[in-house]
Amino acid sequence: MICRLRSCHPKSAIAHLGRPCRVRGKPRSRVIANLGRIDDRPDGHLDSLIRGLCKITGRDAPEALRIEQEPGRAFGGVFALHELWKDLGFDRALGRALRSGKRQLDVEALVRAMVCNRLCAPDSKLGCLRWLETVAMPAMPETVTHQHLLRAMDALMDHAERVEIELAKQRHGRCATRCGRS
Repeated sequence: MICRLRSCHPKSAIAHLGRPCRVRGKPRSRVIANLGRIDDRPDGHLDSLIRGLCKITGRDAPEALRIEQEPGRAFGGVFALHELWKDLGFDRALGRALRSGKRQLDVEALVRAMVCNRLCAPDSKLGCLRWLETVAMPAMPETVTHQHLLRAMDALMDHAERVEIELAKQRHGRCATRCGRS
């Protein structure tokens, strides 16, 4: 059995119940029942037909589908900032300057998150945590707490001079490459 909608007018559709068959060797469908126009019937008018067919066949009536949509996460602006961050080499410079065997935090990712937050939706560090729940940021740790953000800021402040030196080296290297010097 097949259900098919046929529309002879842009605003109306007629529902047919049919069965597949062959006519002169070509596949066709033969209409068994005309279920009528769908657009002028109230919602759920086919539910009684479905319940009746289920009753005849001895099946349980299907439950109504409950579709819940979870809120989506913003990605466009954050992705553009992430790519700009990488193009400018901030990831490499911070990685070199903040390299530590003791630290278990991804300081570069946390600093990037705070910078992106300031650019996209300026807020406090607690506001940054709320903002991180609404965006899909590439290469971000699974869980981020307020303590993680504070420790990342502490690490950045403790190594600010090294970070500046690494960024200056990188900037000088990019300028020399563009000008044809090595």
